[in-house]
Amino acid sequence: MNSVHFTSGASSHAVVVTRMSDTLWHAVEDDRTVGRGDASLRPDGRLFISIDAWHGATFDRIADTMLEDLPTPLYTVVDEADQDSTSAWERAGFTAARREWGYLVPTDPAVTGLGSVRPPSGVTIVPAGAAEEGRLRTLDRIVRDEVEAAVGWQTMPAEVLPRPAETTVVDPSKYAVAQHADQYVGLVRVAPLPRQPRIGLIAVRADRHRRGIARALLAHTLGSLHRSGTAAAWAEVDESNAAATALFESIGARRTAGTLELVRH
Repeated sequence: MNSVHFTSGASSHAVVVTRMSDTLWHAVEDDRTVGRGDASLRPDGRLFISIDAWHGATFDRIADTMLEDLPTPLYTVVDEADQDSTSAWERAGFTAARREWGYLVPTDPAVTGLGSVRPPSGVTIVPAGAAEEGRLRTLDRIVRDEVEAAVGWQTMPAEVLPRPAETTVVDPSKYAVAQHADQYVGLVRVAPLPRQPRIGLIAVRADRHRRGIARALLAHTLGSLHRSGTAAAWAEVDESNAAATALFESIGARRTAGTLELVRH
């Protein structure tokens, strides 16, 4: 996320922007660092950049230098409510590519209404840490192929994007799965972050949609978090994902944030 804090002050000193490494730029004015730019290559091969600067003019200087140094397309992410940052990136030629909603998800079954939800007939939930790794990786690849063939995997949160060398499941202990017969048919990934657990992914095989499997996975996951003393989890949903939006809002999740992904071609 970009950190841009603009003030109206002006200075007679020139701002000099220097590329310090392949991924780092420094802006210096009168021997003081007044801003920096960073670049990072996401696992899916997209190049994201960020700029931290106090003045709009400094931001523009850093952006101009980075754009000269780097190939396009370039991407960045901003808080939807931060109009200063959005305007600054638009000045640099970036346009909105997608929007992601942030949801605060309650875990209490009395609030979510999930206390009585059970898996569909023949489906069982395998708790986080108990899934067989080979079958988990097979399901993950199937789900990724289906998403890529439909809306495209770029609509997924950054932390669940494909890794190098086709490594897609980094930590199997973070996944609970839905099992039917000898097949895994659905999964949910939860990162147990210190301040608030994050639901990074919930997905069901296309041939098992509309059977209540995703809802059962969510009921299991949120119920487990509630029993451990966690009051709420965090989830991010692409605005185009109507099914996921409807699922979270149906259990009382509150939309509390929005982020914009911008691109410059």
